[in-house]
Amino acid sequence: MPFKNFSIWRGRLPHWRADDVTYYVEFRHRRPLSTDECVVVLKSLLKSEGRRWEIAIACSLPEKTELLFTVGQDPSGVPYELSDLVEKAKTRAGKLIVKQTGERFPPFYNESYDRIVRDEAELEERWNQILSSPVDAELAEDPEEYEGLWVRDAPR
Repeated sequence: MPFKNFSIWRGRLPHWRADDVTYYVEFRHRRPLSTDECVVVLKSLLKSEGRRWEIAIACSLPEKTELLFTVGQDPSGVPYELSDLVEKAKTRAGKLIVKQTGERFPPFYNESYDRIVRDEAELEERWNQILSSPVDAELAEDPEEYEGLWVRDAPR
């Protein structure tokens, strides 16, 4: 499948970028987060939702945070940089958590794993994986009960 405006850059991991694609992103936490901290992370991710990116589903668990989204464009029509969106949300959440806990450093690792979702089958697989993660982690009996989960709508 050819991607529009495809590019690759490398941190510790390779990162693929393209226009008009859905991304799956996961970032791990340095320590398990409390339920309240998971909600802080989720709210930080949702702060730019609908303006800079459209999040389809996001879930912040004690050990990791996962989301599916598409990147929006700035007023000049240039797509926002995925890493800026994720890192700014992590920074916001990290500052709030550090302020509440008195820790020296935010509870997140620096780099995030990101992947371009290749097809409808992978989109559905990732969607279901994120949706079921609170139940799989035994944090809730029903995903709708878990405060760290946000769902826009069913996979497209």
